[in-house]
Amino acid sequence: QVQLVESGGGLVQAGGSLRLSCTASGIPFRMNAMGWYCRAPGKQREVVATITSSGGDTSYVDSVKGRFTLSRDNAKSTLYLQMNSLKPEDTAVYYCSPSSGGLYSRYWGQGTQVTVSS
Repeated sequence: QVQLVESGGGLVQAGGSLRLSCTASGIPFRMNAMGWYCRAPGKQREVVATITSSGGDTSYVDSVKGRFTLSRDNAKSTLYLQMNSLKPEDTAVYYCSPSSGGLYSRYWGQGTQVTVSS
């Protein structure tokens, strides 16, 4: 049974930082490229960033480039998203998932809420 557990969200002022974590089980984590996705109020889920299985390559949506850093620890089956210089428009529920399925992945956790106040 695949389980993805996201944590680390919260309420932060604009300009602040958060570090999200996602722990995976039930999948060969070290063999899967992974991604962080978000769903803002009233919007559809969209990709934020992805990372290769080895962690050697990452990609980011333009709106977070230079502010967010994606990393992974394959020994711990854990994915991280360091979020700096947060903006109110970053407010969303953040999810992790294997990136092979993209937005149509079968595997989603409960997500973690990030709220950025102005």
